[in-house]
Amino acid sequence: MNLFEIVKYGVSCREAAELYGVEVNRYGMALCPFHNDRHPSLYVADDHYYCFACGEHGDVIDFAARLFGLPLYEAAQRLAADFHLTPDKPPSAAALHAKRIRTEAQQLRENERLCLSVLSDYARVLRDWKVQYAPQSPDKPVHARFVGACHELDRTEYYLDILCAGDSHERAEVIQQQMADEKLDRLRRRLEKIHKEELEDGYDTADVA
Repeated sequence: MNLFEIVKYGVSCREAAELYGVEVNRYGMALCPFHNDRHPSLYVADDHYYCFACGEHGDVIDFAARLFGLPLYEAAQRLAADFHLTPDKPPSAAALHAKRIRTEAQQLRENERLCLSVLSDYARVLRDWKVQYAPQSPDKPVHARFVGACHELDRTEYYLDILCAGDSHERAEVIQQQMADEKLDRLRRRLEKIHKEELEDGYDTADVA
């Protein structure tokens, strides 16, 4: 087993981020250290990271290399040293298998938290749109955001109900459906754009009860 494999199996992106001073919240989100980030845009999973704002992404070695301006091999060496990994004594196959199982379970929990966070934010925005953009009179044109809220809110709340109260199989299906084809990533980027536009207009949906 080479140094890269040992580090990737031995250190998660989240462990490395937190050791190097990046605070990751319970939804796996953090302020991105690779650009001037004012709102958490960096998603940190066990086996990868991705910034929804600047697009930086990769595995734990890429993260350390980018953070410290190091070549990949030197970044792997630093990680091995900082996490006390011993290249001449690689972990056993059983230990690697156990870590992989734990990592997959952690990844599912992180994906579930991310889905819950993004969909909850989306539901808040849609509820606000139903009030803010509701037609004031029958002869006024109907705003596209009101129409969108009417179409999307029930489905979004349905997914949230499953994530909060469904069994493990039902929750896994929703997570898989939301994560497929970068659907959740696109929704998060859309929400960031919406919040930015509304802040610029002097209106913040996060302040709406």
